[in-house]
Amino acid sequence: MNKVIIVGGGAAGMLCSIIAARNGCEVFLYEKNEKLGKKLYITGKGRCNVTNNCEVEDLLRAVMTNSKFLYSAFYTFNSQDMMALLEETGVPLKTERGNRVFPQSDRSSDIIRGLERLMKKYGVHVRFRSEVREILTKDGAATGISLADGEVQNADAVVVATGGLSYPTTGSTGDGYRFARETGHQVTDCIPSLVPLKVKEDYIPRMTGLSLKNVELTVRRGKKILYRDFGEMMFTHTGVTGPLILSASAKLGKYLAKGEELSAFIDLKPALSPEQLDERILREFENGKNKQFKNVIGVLFPSSLTPVMLEIGGIPGDKVIHEISREERLAFGTVVKNFPFTITEPGEFKEAVITQGGVSVKDINPGSMESKKIKNLYFTGEVLDLDAVTGGYNLQIAWSTAYLAAIDISEKE
Repeated sequence: MNKVIIVGGGAAGMLCSIIAARNGCEVFLYEKNEKLGKKLYITGKGRCNVTNNCEVEDLLRAVMTNSKFLYSAFYTFNSQDMMALLEETGVPLKTERGNRVFPQSDRSSDIIRGLERLMKKYGVHVRFRSEVREILTKDGAATGISLADGEVQNADAVVVATGGLSYPTTGSTGDGYRFARETGHQVTDCIPSLVPLKVKEDYIPRMTGLSLKNVELTVRRGKKILYRDFGEMMFTHTGVTGPLILSASAKLGKYLAKGEELSAFIDLKPALSPEQLDERILREFENGKNKQFKNVIGVLFPSSLTPVMLEIGGIPGDKVIHEISREERLAFGTVVKNFPFTITEPGEFKEAVITQGGVSVKDINPGSMESKKIKNLYFTGEVLDLDAVTGGYNLQIAWSTAYLAAIDISEKE
């Protein structure tokens, strides 16, 4: 029987422990918190978007970094496999818009309890409040761990499932990156991803709390379009957030990390062509020919957006409608279709859903998650240089990589 030590009791660690134990390994999981799945508990705003109910090719397309590395992992253990495993634990699931999968109860705690039931069923030994200090190696192979209190535990295999740097209050403080470096692995630069974005313009904070639905966001680097999508976003006291923004951050992070500023534009009326929008504005003008512009245009926008549109739209608010030229009107319509702001930097790790960057996949065998440098040492989940857009894809990365590692360990003599 192989004795396996898993470092970290999050999504990857829990699943890896279940699969390894189910396949005959003696599994010991070390978690420095007082309970399992702390980050899993807060994912999806506490609802836990466990995976995305889509085909493998769609999973791969959702991955932002090193998608080819995940080919074996996703084809070996896909989202339908994970859904079946969870329902086997007694947790019924549902699929919502965008193929996002949640527990029917909308409670992430049900997912954690379900996984804990399987861990108990297969005899996983869990050690809480146990901080691992070092991965022990000898002759190019992992031999066990040492804990912060000096205790040493030997094992036939060690799995690092420590997560990244996002939400550090859940225990994701970068331990896995230190373990990787200390054992000779390369760690790529780590930046927050799926994170709110900070902006330059002072008119953005004045709209704090305003949500925009059904808008189109375009982000450019010079003339090149880096991101374009349709959906929902919100203004904050430092910038912008919401589903559109979080997804954009996954593609923009590497540019922002270099100190670049990126130009962003919101189409506030994407359902209308420029001509249709002009017709709509003209109708409002016809109904208020002798009114001031500021008293006519408000019908087009939420109340907190109107003052900003008056400020940047190029038409003085006190100008009477019949005095506004066609050129002024068309220029205003252009601003409505291209509301501008400048993205300067990502938010902090404490706001980030995931970490972009991590243990270089060049040092990891994609068919097993075993290190190419240290035998019997495995890396799974967010600690690896793998990340995806929102929608349950990042958790599926954790599930799939953890499954591969567990299977490989259990098949070793």
